[in-house]
Amino acid sequence: MSFPTPDAADWRRAITRFVTVIPHTRGLGLTVLEAGPERVLLRLPWDDDLLGDTARGLLHGGVATMLLDTACGSAVLPALPEPEVCPTLDLRVDHYRPGVTGQALYIEARVVSVTASVVFTEGRLWQDAERPVARGVANFMRLGARNTPTGFKQALFAVEDDND
Repeated sequence: MSFPTPDAADWRRAITRFVTVIPHTRGLGLTVLEAGPERVLLRLPWDDDLLGDTARGLLHGGVATMLLDTACGSAVLPALPEPEVCPTLDLRVDHYRPGVTGQALYIEARVVSVTASVVFTEGRLWQDAERPVARGVANFMRLGARNTPTGFKQALFAVEDDND
């Protein structure tokens, strides 16, 4: 089955499907603001369940790591010739300052390079665009068409199979 090359609106819907399949990102209300081959931009509304230090009102570092991994993984899909499953090989997070209570979190990610076996990405997390909370560098293993489930692309784009 083939269908037209996805545009930015198609990718936004597809990445929304991708992140809402993950129970914790769906439960936290992660939303996709932009998606395409150039970048993915996500937003997480503030919730006090994100606190790691309740006394000082600071974001848990694991939340920052999860958001950067999710955004970088999402950026991989539109950067490939065809969507394929690409698990995280490694992720490094540089924490610049703590995220603070009451402010939404924004996460931007982009692909830096694609090879036959690895996709290299970088991401940025902020509450104030001029003052990043963290930066992430993540690498994803390409599993290729052979190891990507049948119907993966169709599921991303909610396309009915011609055989159904």
